[in-house]
Amino acid sequence: MKLSGNQFTFASIRRFAAATLIAGCFIASGSVLAAAKDDPEADHAELRINDMHAKLQITAPQEEQWAKIAQAMQEDAKNMDALSQARIDHEKDMTAVDDLKSYGEIAQAHADGIKKLIPLFATLYDGMADPQKKVADTFFREGPQTKGHKKAK
Repeated sequence: MKLSGNQFTFASIRRFAAATLIAGCFIASGSVLAAAKDDPEADHAELRINDMHAKLQITAPQEEQWAKIAQAMQEDAKNMDALSQARIDHEKDMTAVDDLKSYGEIAQAHADGIKKLIPLFATLYDGMADPQKKVADTFFREGPQTKGHKKAK
């Protein structure tokens, strides 16, 4: 892939974070993302959390565990936003080494977020009914689906 200029813009960082941290589990459906595009002030993490909550059909007894997952997702989103903003703020004066370090910080934050999320989600998943598990498995396996488009296989 040929990239020109600064290889990692804010938009590409957000896409990377979404595609990696949230892919397969936390990217909202096309309708939710479309609503977010219409409202530039929308909290994308909150939209993803709400979308996942609805798709997984979280029950009242699961709400306490879900709250822990939502909190971890919100904290991760804030961290990723801060790192992305710092990258944007310094994109004009970063050296190639600075650029790599910044990207590494984002990648490490992504990995740390996944590590925190796995045991929280595993606990929720273990308590799900079989039909819910099937929905979760499909949701994670298929990842983001855009309205009118199928994921490439």
